[in-house]
Amino acid sequence: MVDLQTAMAAAAAERKQRSGAASQERKVRRSGSNLGIEPFDPIKHVKKEKADTASMWLVFAFTISVSLAMRYVLMPNTSQDKSDILYLMPLSAMILIPQVHRMVMPKSFQEFYTKGTWFKAGFLHTFTFLALAFLLVNPPFGDIVAPKLANGWAIATDDGENLLFNEESSRDGEIVWVVDNDANLSGDVWLLFGLADNVNSDGAKVVVELTHQTNSAIIESNDTFWEQNSDRIDSANKTDNKSAPDLIPHIKDQSFAILLGNDLETGTHQISVTITEEGDPWVNTRSYSWTLVVVESLE
Repeated sequence: MVDLQTAMAAAAAERKQRSGAASQERKVRRSGSNLGIEPFDPIKHVKKEKADTASMWLVFAFTISVSLAMRYVLMPNTSQDKSDILYLMPLSAMILIPQVHRMVMPKSFQEFYTKGTWFKAGFLHTFTFLALAFLLVNPPFGDIVAPKLANGWAIATDDGENLLFNEESSRDGEIVWVVDNDANLSGDVWLLFGLADNVNSDGAKVVVELTHQTNSAIIESNDTFWEQNSDRIDSANKTDNKSAPDLIPHIKDQSFAILLGNDLETGTHQISVTITEEGDPWVNTRSYSWTLVVVESLE
């Protein structure tokens, strides 16, 4: 026999178990909206993907147009000292991107464009322009950099038989040549260097000015010295009997030889080198300032 109290407790436990199972079933069967999930509409999703893809290609086309205008319209009419505008103006053009979308894109696409779209479009425009700008101002599309030193510069003396280079390095822009007491830097004194360019250094014009005390002179390059004395240059030594510096490390580098004078006096000789090249679209220039110091030995 089961007493009344036990029967009532068993019935209450059974009701509680059934109620829990029903509640769990309701939780499982709740819709996405009840769970806080937006309903997925495949058709709307496809339209949004098409709108985003169209936006990406529109930004690409817009940026390419801006980059080409910068290179072939703005650059030829802008001097190098005002070249900042060549980047500021095209990058500022990103504020036109929303308006371009409103003018070009159909209404069915425009409803998907938000502030996030303009943020992503701004980044795409910026980095695409920087990449295109780098491409368009370098060979083969442009040349905005003048030739530079191939591998330093050197001073050599020629006594008619041998070439002698100074042992000091020219990397700090100064060479000190020690001579005997009451003596000059004897022989023909040559300034030798090479120029390297990413296009063609042969088109560069080099002007060398030598200043000693109050006297200045413009000296032209000797076009035949390097060719006629290539073997002597290769076999020459420094004042410390080490081999001569390699001033032309690449076969395409342009060589220059400038006769500074004969039997140079002691003192400081300032050498100014100006390099000019017809670039694209600007005239490219570069300048160097070097010093040759001829001093008497203390011994």
